[in-house]
Amino acid sequence: MDRQEVIAKTEAFVKESLDGQGAGHDWWHIQRVEDSAARIAESEGADLYIVRLAALLHDIADYKFHAGDEDAGPRIARSWLQSLGLPEGVIEQVCRIIHEVSFRGAGTPVERPSSLEGQVVQDADRLDAIGAIGIARAFSYGGYKGRSLYEPDISPEQHSSFDEYKRNQSPTINHFYEKLLLLRDLMNTETARRIADGRHAYIQEFLGRFFAEWQGRD
Repeated sequence: MDRQEVIAKTEAFVKESLDGQGAGHDWWHIQRVEDSAARIAESEGADLYIVRLAALLHDIADYKFHAGDEDAGPRIARSWLQSLGLPEGVIEQVCRIIHEVSFRGAGTPVERPSSLEGQVVQDADRLDAIGAIGIARAFSYGGYKGRSLYEPDISPEQHSSFDEYKRNQSPTINHFYEKLLLLRDLMNTETARRIADGRHAYIQEFLGRFFAEWQGRD
């Protein structure tokens, strides 16, 4: 099986697996991340084949939808890639990226993915969490989880561990301060940092407007 066929089969597998997902982690999120990751990979000199496979499979079983199980994604990805008969070296690279790509909390130590390909996929995933689409996804996920928009008496938190971050149930606006506004400075590649600047500014503009309207200053 050639690489083009592997990518096409993996796209079909992921699209079918995430059909009906309505919390901002659907097929369209995957497609945007794959496209962004491919552009960044070409600019940064990363292995495009590994990047595309990892981007396609990075949310195949997100821990947020699998009872906090961080190993669900790599496990399902490994099973799929083995079914295609891919070399163990390729499977190991992809599964390591999937394991390393997640944001782990506002106060936790920053650990960059161990490969350039992982850094590219992480950047692409984080770019989809900021800007206009990032704002829409944040409120989509907040609604899915039954979270309020904003509670003035509940302050954003710094998380001492990934487990604490996963248990967080704060209002959606807090998520902007606990994650989204931090992502620009956590980008790994120069290509992603350039893109992130504009998306970060848009989030700041949105928050200014949100609080003005909340306080009746519009």
